[in-house]
Amino acid sequence: KAIKYLKMKFSHIADSHLGGWRQPELQELNRQSFTYAINTSIEEQVDFILFAGDLFDSAFPSIETLKFAFSEFKKLKDANIKSYIIAGSHDYSVSGKTFLDVLEKAGFCQICKYQENQETQEITLEPIRDKECYIYGYPGKKSGLEVESLRKIKINQPYSENFRILMLHTTVKEAAQNLPIDSIPLDQLPQADYYALGHIHIDFNQEVNNKPAVYGGPTFPNNFKELEELKQGAFYIIEVAGYTKVTKKEIKIKPVELIKIEIDNAIKATEKIIKELEKRELKDKIILLKLFGILKQGKYTDIKFQEIQDFIEKQNAYSFLKNTSKLEVERQDLQIEFSDPNHNKEKIEETLSKTYEKKNHSNNNKLI
Repeated sequence: KAIKYLKMKFSHIADSHLGGWRQPELQELNRQSFTYAINTSIEEQVDFILFAGDLFDSAFPSIETLKFAFSEFKKLKDANIKSYIIAGSHDYSVSGKTFLDVLEKAGFCQICKYQENQETQEITLEPIRDKECYIYGYPGKKSGLEVESLRKIKINQPYSENFRILMLHTTVKEAAQNLPIDSIPLDQLPQADYYALGHIHIDFNQEVNNKPAVYGGPTFPNNFKELEELKQGAFYIIEVAGYTKVTKKEIKIKPVELIKIEIDNAIKATEKIIKELEKRELKDKIILLKLFGILKQGKYTDIKFQEIQDFIEKQNAYSFLKNTSKLEVERQDLQIEFSDPNHNKEKIEETLSKTYEKKNHSNNNKLI
């Protein structure tokens, strides 16, 4: 009954992974993207923000990362915007103690709570009330261990009395599709008017029984593959006024230039790569160099990556990342005639190793 007249606006932010990048320039972009989401939320005058897990990339982030996060949450507090949060698989700690508790203790956010019945194993989510909205949440855990617990969660509050938000950091079956990972179907969860999801870094916005289920992040891609596929971050603003309107806010900070090159000759690869780079406008872009193929001539170390990086830096590119996981060496079968009537396994291994070493000199052969 109250839902019909309820009017509110909130942001849904997830998977910011603050402190996750090793490269300083990409860590800076990660921060800028988070700041954009916070500033936009303030400009939009949202009533509150949902942080659906993995605010930090670690349960114990660096001092610099904490200083940055505290300054952003202070902006929200000064703007009288409340923050509701759950831990994710990265900022969750088995001990239950994380720096999210420090943020809450400082008055910058409120962590969703729950009670667990040791006898029945039932988990009852406790509501956070914001006007006529009830917010519930359960944290993500390492290796998807929260999925089994999610099958036991319940909410005592009758569904029809309020606008209900369920905030989770997990994999729902509808998003996992055919991936071999543990997941839970949305219809096995308590009913809600909005499912605020985090954990999977994909563009996912579907309805379950006419109610939106949305993965909110990431606010900035967290690795090479995500930069390649997503190219940028995002978050959501949700407006409720008799109906629920979900708006995706893209966070465009720096353009991404993906360069895919097939290599079969490692000796000539450097020249080939630089010629391809010369055709592109690289200035102020994140350059992703993806090499693939089977090396028939030369070896991986013949590719002069430092020379390639120097060229890219001279073109004033913002950042440079390379991926060579699909670059393979042509297989060479080793055939050895060996006769041992006693079938001595140790002798066979020793002979194989020595024969291989004669044909393939390397300091690494001692590891074999």
